[in-house]
Amino acid sequence: MIYLASDFHLGMPEGEPSKQREIKICRWLDEISKDATQIFLLGDIFDFWFEYKTVVPKGGVRFLGKLAELNDKGIVIYVCVGNHDLWIGDYLIKECGIKIFREPKIITSGNKKIYLHHGDGLGPGDKKYKFLKKMFLSPINQWLFSRIHPNIGVRFARYWSKSSRKKTPNREKEYLGDKKEHLTQYCNEILNTQEIDFFIFGHRHLQLDIILKNGVSRYINLGQWFTGSRYVKIDNGNLGVMEYSPT
Repeated sequence: MIYLASDFHLGMPEGEPSKQREIKICRWLDEISKDATQIFLLGDIFDFWFEYKTVVPKGGVRFLGKLAELNDKGIVIYVCVGNHDLWIGDYLIKECGIKIFREPKIITSGNKKIYLHHGDGLGPGDKKYKFLKKMFLSPINQWLFSRIHPNIGVRFARYWSKSSRKKTPNREKEYLGDKKEHLTQYCNEILNTQEIDFFIFGHRHLQLDIILKNGVSRYINLGQWFTGSRYVKIDNGNLGVMEYSPT
């Protein structure tokens, strides 16, 4: 059984809200571990993440421990790097046993082909973000950021994330239509050269299930776990979109 979720944004907002969301996520992981063989977490797992040489951001200890526990049980866990956790390095690989991917990944289940990514930087437009992403991924810029003391660097990064979210308060409220949504356009473009049954992304923070231009393939967006708890379950090519309610 394959499970997928995205956009936990652990650490935002700080304190009790993030802690309660983390507890909920760990309960979900416990429940799906009964039959899961693979778990895909499609980015923005943390609202900010940067690995200094000997320091990682405070918080998320329950979640990190749960990943290590499930890995020890033989469940394969994949994390796609999102725009809020671009600076994930090898800490999660070494300490929790997870597998990291940054580029789109195609998997198969039954006779279905499933295209996976966080969704950031795909499709036309959004040139400002694509430029910033290149800057953030520059080894030189990462080295320079690592020279900043963690107390300052992490606080600054979280402030920037919060300010950026406030500047685009309406971005997540509605679907803009097939001709304006970058990810829908991207999916349709991929279908010109490849046969894909399901495209599954996060990033957009909207719960979407869109039939694409060929009338068969679907673009599914997993939404976010601030106000929802959507996930996808795939069993031998049969895909179910579900909402987690703790028992």
